[in-house]
Amino acid sequence: MTHYQANKKSYPLLSGVILLAALAMPSLSFAHAIMVRSSPEQNAVLTESPKQVDVWFNDKVGTEYKALAVINSKGNRVDNKDLVQETFDQAHLYATVPTLPPDTYTVRYRVVSIDTHIVTGKYQFTIKAP
Repeated sequence: MTHYQANKKSYPLLSGVILLAALAMPSLSFAHAIMVRSSPEQNAVLTESPKQVDVWFNDKVGTEYKALAVINSKGNRVDNKDLVQETFDQAHLYATVPTLPPDTYTVRYRVVSIDTHIVTGKYQFTIKAP
């Protein structure tokens, strides 16, 4: 058997080992934090102002470089600028708001995922007069 033939036979085995190793390694491409819940919920229509705005992610997020803001339809920030990250549930952020008048509000957030990627997003909710 020639050297070429011996190497030719080992490639399927080597390919299989590489494939198994790749499948066994955790994939970091799916590690970005994703907002999975909010209160008020996305596109909710409320008849009274919430006391705070909460967002939850599918995994804990970094304690630095986080932001949560509630913006009215005129583009003004209306939350109390008191963002809190829960101590025992680091996937949960919230900020309190004063009594909000009827309007459509945009909640904007920015967090750092556990994989160090910055994740930003936004959603809206509306308050209508009762």
